[in-house]
Amino acid sequence: MKGKKETRMALNAGLKQLRLPSARASYEGLAEKAIQQQLDYEEYLLEVVEVERQARRNKRTEKLLRESRLPLEKTVQAFQMDRLPKKALSQVKALLDGAFLARTENVLAFGNPGSGKTHLLCALGQELIGQLGKRVYYAKCDLLVQELLRAKQELKLPRLLKKLAGYDALILDDIGYVQQSREEMEVLFTLLAERYERGSVMITSNLPFSKWEAIFKDPMVTAAAIDRLIHHSVIVELNIPSYRMKQAKAAASPA
Repeated sequence: MKGKKETRMALNAGLKQLRLPSARASYEGLAEKAIQQQLDYEEYLLEVVEVERQARRNKRTEKLLRESRLPLEKTVQAFQMDRLPKKALSQVKALLDGAFLARTENVLAFGNPGSGKTHLLCALGQELIGQLGKRVYYAKCDLLVQELLRAKQELKLPRLLKKLAGYDALILDDIGYVQQSREEMEVLFTLLAERYERGSVMITSNLPFSKWEAIFKDPMVTAAAIDRLIHHSVIVELNIPSYRMKQAKAAASPA
């Protein structure tokens, strides 16, 4: 029969071989806790498993957040939900469960500059990652368009589109600022067409749909792009004053 020292050495070796580092680091402390709390074997084993599971979840979340390129300061906790119109607040609460991803619905946030569109969708993206383990990718629309255009010129566009297809949601920020050449418009439309009914797109824009011809230039392409986006979508309208302007006025006001 093995002594306590030999048993721990064997257990450490086994946990290392099985690649359970968190269980290996915590099992002794949890064993002492189990003795103090008079836990049975199954309860103790569950504690060890939960430590390892949570550590792996945290590690995966960190990886997904890095991969997402989301601005991490834009969280739900930092967003002033009380500024939202009643309808928008109800929509956001419903979106937080992530069910729209399974339905491949799009989320389209419209509003004036400073209304919080970017913060809201980035915060939602972080929740989808942290709470549900979903894959999310954030990009300024103009920068992603340039990346798509370079890929097309290098005959690598299918490869890039396949990579982007691996994400549960794409966040395209500031689509209204994109002033497209014909080639740029074509790659953006190609991306939206590829995502149609295959994966969710989350878009912020200062421009209503009636002005999107300024983006796509061609009326038929504009109509086709809008049709694909709104077919399965949640449209969040942030008809509220600029948060940045409010902060600036508050800072300028005498104490």
